[in-house]
Amino acid sequence: MSMDVGEQAPDLAVAAFVRGMEGPMELRLSEYRGRWLVLFFYPRDFTFVCPTELAALAELEADFGTVGAVLVGASTDSYWTHRAWFTTDPRLGTVSYPVVADANQALAAAFGVLGRDGAAYRATFLIDPDGVVRHASVTTGDAGRNVDEVLRTLQAVQTGALCPAGWRPGEPTLVAS
Repeated sequence: MSMDVGEQAPDLAVAAFVRGMEGPMELRLSEYRGRWLVLFFYPRDFTFVCPTELAALAELEADFGTVGAVLVGASTDSYWTHRAWFTTDPRLGTVSYPVVADANQALAAAFGVLGRDGAAYRATFLIDPDGVVRHASVTTGDAGRNVDEVLRTLQAVQTGALCPAGWRPGEPTLVAS
């Protein structure tokens, strides 16, 4: 269903809502080459679980930046729906990363996370500086992701080493014998 780990991420031109910008910002995933990209999809604006995740990611945005990663969110809602939600819901007041308005569903379809109802599944992709998907997780819309775990997984993947279950930065990695 989802894009396979090890595949090159598709490079589509998409419109995004960015707080403080007049009108949609056009971006391409290739613009993030040279940096780690955390691309996450969420089902819909004006829902119950999604704002908790978006706010939690905003709280850790600086931590992601410290390890050389940028955040980009995406849903199949329009730019105007994003704008209405992000400017009226106080829980989203700290969200400053781009949120793709994938109204034509091309990005969700390219990543294999487009549901039959036209909404994206709740999915997270860690894309390396060469544009290769290094981690993918997909879940139902009812279960919010653990953003601390997204950061931990990113840090583990960035080591290039074998990391045991529950590994944390600074802890030893495994040596294959």
